Amino acid sequence: MNNLNSILIEGNLVRDPLLRSTPKGTPVCSFTLASNRFFKQDTGLEKEVGFFDVETWAKLAEHCYNQGRKGRGVRVVGRLKQDRWNGSDGKSHSRVAIVAEHVEFRPEFRRETNPAVNAADAFTEGMDQDDEFAGLETGMTAMAVAESPEEVNF
Repeated sequence: MNNLNSILIEGNLVRDPLLRSTPKGTPVCSFTLASNRFFKQDTGLEKEVGFFDVETWAKLAEHCYNQGRKGRGVRVVGRLKQDRWNGSDGKSHSRVAIVAEHVEFRPEFRRETNPAVNAADAFTEGMDQDDEFAGLETGMTAMAVAESPEEVNF
């Protein structure tokens, strides 16, 4: 019986995602997520930032690499994985990362060159009522679900 190991986290990408492949050719995408936490303190509102390493596998890795950009908002559902190794200095090291099983990106909105043009009007300009929802994917959240990842030691 497996113990519960589940995490849900939201934040912004610290840098563009990195894509690499395992020796068998399975894509692996890695990115770092910054998550803010605000709390009340005697002097007012305080901010705490946590940085978390995330890895995705297979089709989800390709999707994250194509959709992710520095600063973009993201929600990750996954599990925690602890890597342990001995360094060249003989000391044991450890790292905890999130293995994503589901990733949602917040929508990216285009900036109009003419500020007088309303983005909603520009989006639907020249479309029929039926065509109005044809390009809606650009405004909706992009989602993907992982296939079962291979466990590979690098």
